[in-house]
Amino acid sequence: MDFVNMTVERSNVQLTKADFESDQMVKWCPGCGAHAILSAVERVFPKIGYRKENFCMVSGIGCSSRFPYYVNTYGIHGIHGRAAAIGTGVKIANPKLSTWIATGDGDSLAIGGNHFIHIIRRNVDVNILLFNNQIYGLTKGQYSPTTPMGKVTKTSPQGTIEHPFNIGELVMGAQGTFFARVPDNNINLMTEAMFEAAKHDGTSIIEIMQNCIIYADKAHADVTGKEVKDENMLVLKNGEPMLFGKDHKKGLRLNGTRLEVVEIGKKGITVDDILIHDQYDQDPGIHTMLAKLAPPIFPMVFGVIRSAMFPTYDDLVEEQIKFAKDTSKIKCVDDLLNSGDTWEIS
Repeated sequence: MDFVNMTVERSNVQLTKADFESDQMVKWCPGCGAHAILSAVERVFPKIGYRKENFCMVSGIGCSSRFPYYVNTYGIHGIHGRAAAIGTGVKIANPKLSTWIATGDGDSLAIGGNHFIHIIRRNVDVNILLFNNQIYGLTKGQYSPTTPMGKVTKTSPQGTIEHPFNIGELVMGAQGTFFARVPDNNINLMTEAMFEAAKHDGTSIIEIMQNCIIYADKAHADVTGKEVKDENMLVLKNGEPMLFGKDHKKGLRLNGTRLEVVEIGKKGITVDDILIHDQYDQDPGIHTMLAKLAPPIFPMVFGVIRSAMFPTYDDLVEEQIKFAKDTSKIKCVDDLLNSGDTWEIS
């Protein structure tokens, strides 16, 4: 599929993974899921095909926010919670940059929550990689906005009593146009989602279920673990039925206004009863329901859940600037200085 956004300059030579590998020492903990995320980015950037100097990585503060050092592109290591605001400025100032934001569940959903929902609402053409490890890792294990209720952490010794965000539901509520969810232990699925995000014209959110081996080890194991993933993970493919299970005999069916799990071959259920995924549907209703699903009753849904086309903030800003240039009587500084009332002092 062709890229919608053709303002970003494409490379005349075929780049490789090595072209995007930084010479900086990677300082994440051994076993951290961020290593796999970095590998996926290094794989997908050459596939996207832009010139290397037309990529820009932006981050805030946190373990995820070391990312600009580890990718051989332009980058900005910003301040806590402000990556979305900085990324917006980067894209508006230079629309020919493919802007990627690396952020964590604490950085983006707590101190940066306001910026996060508004960059989504505005639909700025940036790609946000949201590392969700359900904990503050860099500051040593405090609970975050996605930490499950009841979890014991450094700042909740009796278990957190806060209701966690469902990131997909939050994105839909902020009028998001693109949302994908991927596990950090599947580089191919991460790469596919990142490629789809790059093709999307608008704000792309990829929630990456990341493992923090030190402070929240196996936080996602009840979904992504080898022994349970067949039953607890449903990987979407656009235009295909929503099937899961070891033999792909289970699926999702829309029953009235609710989704339900059914099994092919039982109670007359056939594959024709299974809901077909349409990631491009502009109505977020089904997408929101899919984003909310979780065990034990339902599988958790992975892959590209939503990719709907709407006007982008940066394109509309460019249109306004062009209109102002075309219709203004002021074409240069001299015109500006001589506009309005003028007088001479003798």
